[in-house]
Amino acid sequence: MNKKVATLEKVSKTYGKDDLIVKALDNVNLEIYKGDYLAVMGASGSGKSTAMNIIGCLDRPSKGVYKLNETPVENLSDDELAELRNQKLGFVFQQFHLLSDATALENVLLPMIYAGINPVERKERAKYALDKVGLSERVNNRPNQLSGGQQQRVAIARAIINNPSLLLADEPTGALDSKTTEDVLDLFDKLHESGITIVLVTHEDEVASRAKKIAKFKDGKIVELKIK
Repeated sequence: MNKKVATLEKVSKTYGKDDLIVKALDNVNLEIYKGDYLAVMGASGSGKSTAMNIIGCLDRPSKGVYKLNETPVENLSDDELAELRNQKLGFVFQQFHLLSDATALENVLLPMIYAGINPVERKERAKYALDKVGLSERVNNRPNQLSGGQQQRVAIARAIINNPSLLLADEPTGALDSKTTEDVLDLFDKLHESGITIVLVTHEDEVASRAKKIAKFKDGKIVELKIK
């Protein structure tokens, strides 16, 4: 049986205090296994982004337990969480968050610098990652010399460079046109087929349909979990 990569056990998240408490997540249980391709859906305010932030160790539960690779994370320090994010998680966002004055290769190198990997290996792995996303001819181009779809591919290469346990994508096609969206989703399909575990937040049925599991959030709860 595939091992669990991430587990939410009775996780709740509240913001504010006294009379102004907002319950963003309400007693959520969710298991993500190695090799899963999970789409997280829901309207604005449904809790899907809060769930993503907890899964990505960007936030902590108010109640309940979140485990990454069977390790509870709530007692880790901020530095330990940052190290965990760098080593075990890859992030892709709607906005590409690339350094404008750096080449595609230099953008992809960044997580490996923080991980302390030597310069020769960094360069080789970055070239390999860019080749994997179809950008081997663009290693020396800066973001303003790339299309939106190519910039997102650079962001994806950066996200997978440290071989993460989990690739988290938050509305990754939100800033792309329909043709480029198809291309990027095809790339996610290939990454999933290569063994990468993916959690993708989206409000679009067409995007979610690519996933093998769909979790629908409403009012801070999972109201439907569909497995294809």
